[in-house]
Amino acid sequence: MRKEKHKIDLRHAPRYILAGTLLLTPALLTWLVFEFLFHTLFHLGEPGASAFYTVMYRVSPGFAEWLLTPWVEYLVAVALTLVVLYFLGWATTQVLGRRLLVWFEALLDRVPWVKTIYGGIKIFLVAFQTKPEGLERVVLIDFPSAEMKTIGLVTRTMIDKASGEELAVVYVPTSPNPTSGFIQIMSLTKVISTDWTLDEAMQFLLTAGTRAPDTITFSNHKGRLSAHRHTNSRSATTP
Repeated sequence: MRKEKHKIDLRHAPRYILAGTLLLTPALLTWLVFEFLFHTLFHLGEPGASAFYTVMYRVSPGFAEWLLTPWVEYLVAVALTLVVLYFLGWATTQVLGRRLLVWFEALLDRVPWVKTIYGGIKIFLVAFQTKPEGLERVVLIDFPSAEMKTIGLVTRTMIDKASGEELAVVYVPTSPNPTSGFIQIMSLTKVISTDWTLDEAMQFLLTAGTRAPDTITFSNHKGRLSAHRHTNSRSATTP
C-alpha cells in the first residue's frame, strides 16, 4: 500500500498564522495582566518575606533554605501581601481603622501633588461603587449624532441652576482601553438607560463590541415622555 505524501500548502500560511495569533491573544493578554499583578504583589511583600526568612532561619535553617527557593519565595511574598490587604480591608470596617484612614488621608491632603493624584483616583473609584438613584449605571447617549449611540457610564446627577432640569454626568470610555475617555454633562432626558451590567459594558468595550448581550434599549421613548411632561408642568405653572 503506497503512502500518500501530504504537502503543506504555504499559500494558506498567513491565514493560519493570523488565526493562531487571534486564538492566543486573549490568553497572552490575560497572562500579562496577572503577571503584572503578581509581580506587584511580590515586590510589596518582599520586605515582609525577608523578615520571615530571617526568623525561620534561627528556628530551622534547613526549612529557611527551602523557603529561599525562587518559586517558594515568590508565593510567600504574594501570600503575605494578600494577608496584609485582607487585614487592611477588615480594619476599614472597624471604628479605629476608619479613624486611622481619615488621619492618613488628612495627612496626604497636605502634600499638593499627592493630594491631587490620590484624591482623584479615590473619587473615581468611589463614583463607580455607588449607582446613582433612579438611573442605571450603563447608558447610551447620542454620539457623534442623534442617529448613532455610544456607551456611557453615569457617575452622578446634577441640577441645572437656571432651569431646575436634572442633568447626568456621563463618563464616555474609549475602546479597547476604557480607562481613557471624556466627560459629558447632559440632560437626563437624553440619556437612555440600559439593563447591561458594568461587567457586560466592560466586555463590550474591551472586545470592540464582539461580546455583548443580544438586546439593548436603543430608543429613548421614556426620555421623550419625561421631557414632554417636564415641559407641560413648566407651562402649567407659568402664569
